[in-house]
Amino acid sequence: MVPLPIGGLSYTQGNIKNHLISKTVGQCLEATAQTVPEREALVVFHENIRLTFAQLKEEVDKAASGLLSIGLCKGDRLGMWGPNSYAWVLMQLATAHAGIILVSVNPAYQAMELEYTLKKVGCKALVFPKQFKTQQYYNILKHICPELENAQPGALKSQRLPDLTIAISVDAPLPGTLLLDEVVAAGSTQQHLDQLKYTQQFLSCHDPINIQFTSGTTGSPKGATLSHYNIVNNSSLMGERLKLHEKTAENLRMVLPCPLYHCLGSVGGTMVCLMYGATLILSSPIFNGKKALEAIIRERGSFLYGTPTMFVDILNQPDFSSYDISTVYGGMIGGSTAAPELVRAVIDKMNMKELVIVYGTTENSPVTFMNFPEDTVEQKAGSVGRVMPHTEARIMNMEAGTLAELNTPGELFVRGYCVMLGYWGEPQKTEEVVGQDKWYRTGDIAMMDEQGFCKIVGRSKDMIIRGGENIYPAELEDFFYTHPKVQEVQVVGVKDDRMGEEICACIRLKNGEKTTPEEIKAFCKGKISHFKIPRYIVFVTDYPLTISGKVQKFKLREQMERHLNL
Repeated sequence: MVPLPIGGLSYTQGNIKNHLISKTVGQCLEATAQTVPEREALVVFHENIRLTFAQLKEEVDKAASGLLSIGLCKGDRLGMWGPNSYAWVLMQLATAHAGIILVSVNPAYQAMELEYTLKKVGCKALVFPKQFKTQQYYNILKHICPELENAQPGALKSQRLPDLTIAISVDAPLPGTLLLDEVVAAGSTQQHLDQLKYTQQFLSCHDPINIQFTSGTTGSPKGATLSHYNIVNNSSLMGERLKLHEKTAENLRMVLPCPLYHCLGSVGGTMVCLMYGATLILSSPIFNGKKALEAIIRERGSFLYGTPTMFVDILNQPDFSSYDISTVYGGMIGGSTAAPELVRAVIDKMNMKELVIVYGTTENSPVTFMNFPEDTVEQKAGSVGRVMPHTEARIMNMEAGTLAELNTPGELFVRGYCVMLGYWGEPQKTEEVVGQDKWYRTGDIAMMDEQGFCKIVGRSKDMIIRGGENIYPAELEDFFYTHPKVQEVQVVGVKDDRMGEEICACIRLKNGEKTTPEEIKAFCKGKISHFKIPRYIVFVTDYPLTISGKVQKFKLREQMERHLNL
């Protein structure tokens, strides 16, 4: 199934017996809509939406044509900013259909983060709901673009965001915005549909279609740019390993509680379903364990996605045992490292014989290692599976600059079709991770065994993964330095049973200053996303340092875990 590592060294190459696909996302949707037109494609329970593949294809055509009719062109960037919804999936597919580049914007972003993202990639359009819970999307945008209120819809002129000319509201007519329904309606005229057909002649599967923000050790987010070729093939190979081509329609009902702005949702979810004619069921706007279980029962869900934290949450629902989830046979855990106990518990308590663990990075479209459904429980609990087809992986002994021996840790590198086009507008940063030889440096420390199973041991970067959300200490440190009482700050991840890691900010105050953890947390509210606000604030007088004066984060983390009795 997967060629074995040779010569006792940590190098493996996936199967190449099947050809890679050279189609655009639009061509793939068309093919599926022709094969299974009457099969359910999308169910969005909280919006009471149910569409077959034929209906979805028709709506996507109109939306794509509508986006072109309001002045967007191939290669323009459109930001999608909001929780999971029908509009999210519609925009994901319509932008690809018209050659517009979708920018996945984290729905929790506040003004400063939003401005940085939109500026970085020169977004021409932004699509968002008026608000969700306490997150007031329109008001946050107005904060950066006060011109919005008096702008002619579709002709915004903003001083701080000169590229942004189009604001599209998903659900409510708002000053200065176009309404998504109107854009779709405009796209249903024959003239505009003809324009779409004309545009599609010039699309290539190697064009960029998605920018996903990720962030390196430097802390400011970078826009990983992916092509049709990247995500069509990644989703196709994931589905093939899951044997979706052998499943019947009732076993192709995929419940997705994960955010669509993450690769796991947009590629593992939307794209896998589109490629295999599976039904995508969005269980709630943002993750909700109870709603995920309800969706399984109500929609006869057969497969469940999630990060480790989401699965912990689902298993810990107070009335978990009262849910009849017998329709479920499999699932996928990705986004961060899953504890062996959790993997065993999910297989056992949810009867998920075909559970798989996936590993990847946004820069690799995302999945590069994955279990086979028939792997043993121990192979699933102790590894992230084996390398994907058309993908090479090697583990390097960085000190010696040589391939690591099997079962010894080193830094993981990946090469193949799945490597991103690059970080948007940042050739230097791209060169730091993608060598001339096209190997992508993941920054993860891994080990490989004789069978080619890979285990992720840690990270060479100090990134914190809290419940599947990537948090970059440098970004938070930069933010805390804006507090008038803070002299110095170091942010580390400390272990946590539920979230995997929690954020701990170790703050050295200026001489004579006093403050409280509560005051520091209050300072964060509304300025940074809620999931980035540290759970622990510890005031310190010094940090463990290297000879050259660099902070030793691993020592600091150990100190904090002892101090907090974790």
